[in-house]
Amino acid sequence: MDPIDMMTTDYNCEYLGLSRLCLMENAGKSISDEIAALSTFKFSKPIKIIIFTGSGGNGGDGFVAARHLLNRGFEVQVYCLNTLDEIKSDDALANLEILMSLEPRVSRLSVDFIKDSYDLDKLDLNDSNSEFIVLDCLLGTGIKGNLRRKLRKTVELINEINGLKVAVDVPSGLDPLTGEISDIAVDADYTISFHKIKTGVKLAGEEKVGGMITCDIGIPLEAEIFVEGGDLLRLKNRNNDSHKGNNGKVLIVGGSKDYHGAPAISAKAAIATGADLTYIYTPKSAALAIKSLSEDFIVKEAKNDYLSLDDLEDILELASKVDAVLLGPGSSQNEETAKLFNVLAMKIDKPLVLDADALKLVDLSLISKKEDLIITPHLAEFKSFFRNIISNEDLSNFERTIKLDDKDNLDFRKVNDKIDSLQRVTKKIKGSIILKGKYDFIFNGNKLKINRTGNPGMTVGGTGDALAGICLSLLSQELNSFDAALLAPYLNGKAGDLAYEAQGYGFGAQDLTQYLGAVMSGLID
Repeated sequence: MDPIDMMTTDYNCEYLGLSRLCLMENAGKSISDEIAALSTFKFSKPIKIIIFTGSGGNGGDGFVAARHLLNRGFEVQVYCLNTLDEIKSDDALANLEILMSLEPRVSRLSVDFIKDSYDLDKLDLNDSNSEFIVLDCLLGTGIKGNLRRKLRKTVELINEINGLKVAVDVPSGLDPLTGEISDIAVDADYTISFHKIKTGVKLAGEEKVGGMITCDIGIPLEAEIFVEGGDLLRLKNRNNDSHKGNNGKVLIVGGSKDYHGAPAISAKAAIATGADLTYIYTPKSAALAIKSLSEDFIVKEAKNDYLSLDDLEDILELASKVDAVLLGPGSSQNEETAKLFNVLAMKIDKPLVLDADALKLVDLSLISKKEDLIITPHLAEFKSFFRNIISNEDLSNFERTIKLDDKDNLDFRKVNDKIDSLQRVTKKIKGSIILKGKYDFIFNGNKLKINRTGNPGMTVGGTGDALAGICLSLLSQELNSFDAALLAPYLNGKAGDLAYEAQGYGFGAQDLTQYLGAVMSGLID
């Protein structure tokens, strides 16, 4: 499991009512259980447990483990590399304060704070009367690049101790995503992972991480499958020194004589979710109307009253200046527009979103190998887009899945095989697919997420255009296609829920876009 996926799943538990403090308790108890099991067949002398902790949740797991190990009769020595006011995790701090409050102590516990690397030189961890188990609770999944001096020296010290070394989550110093070691890492005899083994631990193999142990700490499947507020952690932080254009430049190619509102709504949604500059390339017949809708749009007129190959060079030049491109909103299904879109799909080398009419005009084979792609069909568009490769059986299976009544809805024991049959189709492209419906299904290869935000008021015209604009904006801000695709329907649906609370079923798609900034910033739960 990728570190960001584990982090968001962890936070999503909060949105389901399961606190991260509870998960930390379960993790610490699991560590204690595994250490007790290891000690029964590994040692003959009395065992001393040495725990090195960092400032995050990994350190908190160590503090909880210390308490449970004390109750099992072990002697426990905790070395904190951070002072109380340096602990970043509130849950970790709460558990450290519990250890600190155990005075006068009945059990054999000592807690020491390592202020600088010179304090490490003073430690005497040799005791001929005891054997040691050393717990590495320093970094977990928080490592990037080389270690700072105190951390590096601590890792060196852990590796020098003559005892059994157990890493919690990931051996400190090992990249949790790639399994690479850029500097130095703990030489673990065992690595304990929670919920699922991290990707980097799997890739590194036993030579670097020792025996792999996975513990169930009570994370429900729903926290992993459903998109929740914890997934907002996937968003990129803005650089304080950034200037105009650094946070996303986007191009929307669409609109027609009858549908000038669609690209405008996509543009408003893109701006509301953080895009700095928004270009719209549209036919002459729609340009004036779109310009009148917002001063924020940079509108470029096509050569004709419909989009055609005559516009190819102008669009490619614009595409070279932006970070992501959206094809389709309101474009109509003109034969000349189809020719243009198919050439653009081949030639544009930027992240790409296909929506609305583009899904009916672009040939699947032209975009199947493009990874930075999002398509946003509803079920009828899905059937049309994949018409040459989807079987009647797979279609009928999935239609039954979508139409389950409320009592059976999303019972994975009943629908998992049907979802599998659909994934055999979605895997035909390397990009991401948002299958829109009462519940939005987001696919990318073997990955699946489900969004359940939104309400019946979102059947109003334009909410799909808003979704496409959000996808476009997120791609322009350097999210990968799956992260952008799973976040977009969540943001869209959450904003729609807020619009419904304020206006009932009287809201329109442009009303929805006004709530996107607050949802994206995590200001609204």
